[in-house]
Amino acid sequence: MQLQLNSLNILKKRAEEGIQQLTEEELHWKPSEESNNIAIIIKHLSGNMHSRWVGFLTTDGEKPYRDRDMEFIEGNESREHLMQIWDDGWRLLFNTIENFKAEDLFKTVTLRGQPLSAFQAIQTEIAHISYHLGQILYIGKQIKDKDWIILSIPKNGSKEFNQKKSRI
Repeated sequence: MQLQLNSLNILKKRAEEGIQQLTEEELHWKPSEESNNIAIIIKHLSGNMHSRWVGFLTTDGEKPYRDRDMEFIEGNESREHLMQIWDDGWRLLFNTIENFKAEDLFKTVTLRGQPLSAFQAIQTEIAHISYHLGQILYIGKQIKDKDWIILSIPKNGSKEFNQKKSRI
């Protein structure tokens, strides 16, 4: 599970580097009424993580206390609040994965009443988290445009990147 933790840490860090580039006002910007802004995505990911990772092996992944619909309502939350719930959700995920044993991967868990292996549930969650982290970075880049600091390989920068990598 160490490989999963490393990959998840990289995804989390990259999203945070993107979020840090934005003002509090920009975290609440959205291109249209039906779109989600970054603040909403953070609330949704946090709600999802609090539901999925609490009692992962022993309770349904969709907890009765979760109010998913409220996650998608703009609330003008502060950056501090958003980052607190962000960190809390990730802490639950990391604690669960860190305490996993190899045999736990083959246990059956439920998600919205549907049985699946713990391994499948983890894969589903990683895909879900990755999807929304991509949205965060995409929205951030839309807001900042040319002022966005590229967090991976810049356009037309692959050759230079590969040359630097080959010298290491």
